Amino acid sequence: MKQKITRIGILGAAGKMGREITRQISNREDCKVGVAIEKKDSPFLGLDSGDLAGVHPNGCCLTDSLDAFIGKVDVLIDFSIPESTLNTVRFCCDNKMPIVIGTTGFGDKISAVTSSSSHIPIVLAPNMSIGVNLSFKVVELAAEILADQFDVEIIEAHHRDKIDAPSGTALRLGEIVAKKKGSDLKSVAVFGREGRTGPRKKETIGFETVRAGDIVGDHTVLFAGKGERIEITHRASDRSAFATGAIVAARWLDGKEPGLFDMQDVLGLA
Repeated sequence: MKQKITRIGILGAAGKMGREITRQISNREDCKVGVAIEKKDSPFLGLDSGDLAGVHPNGCCLTDSLDAFIGKVDVLIDFSIPESTLNTVRFCCDNKMPIVIGTTGFGDKISAVTSSSSHIPIVLAPNMSIGVNLSFKVVELAAEILADQFDVEIIEAHHRDKIDAPSGTALRLGEIVAKKKGSDLKSVAVFGREGRTGPRKKETIGFETVRAGDIVGDHTVLFAGKGERIEITHRASDRSAFATGAIVAARWLDGKEPGLFDMQDVLGLA
């Protein structure tokens, strides 16, 4: 039986993640770039997305119209900003189009995304890396055993241009630990410390954020007890890990019924 080729639409095709996804698709036989989208004032509009990514031309010139997706793609991948992604999700609902979302920083607006999953299939994940998603499972196991006995701190580091903090991945790690503690993360999270803070409260989960240089993404969950500590760390050295996961998710989502999924579902770790 001939393998289906998934036609992938890329939002933010001229960005760092968009170019990396384009590069990786160029080396695969199970998918291709269907349409490449950029914002209306982008200087890259009209350029071939393959050329822009530094690979062979693919015939997909960057456009600013979401309507270009209609009939030309099977799944969208969106690594942009919350405002843009929310608009794209509405478009996908109107046109029954599956979408993989790697955008973070939604805050309370995340409900507009999750509620849309009753109309279309959505993969929503704060981190598409296969390694990070395996780390989620390791942290879940550690938290099940240690969370009530050990203090938990989450340390994350990213490049100087990242605009949200803590990262979506750090918050997801916190949610995993909080759930095992029987708590809601919002009620136990401590975001940074300064001055005379007093002794640490046992139930809290601390977050520390670093923004510097070109750090792609580091995450550490620290379980600290008396006389010992355990650190679970994932470090991304370049964006290829995120692009690989996003493409795997797009292939997996193609043909799915409406529903809300994450990378745990995609990788069979749920």
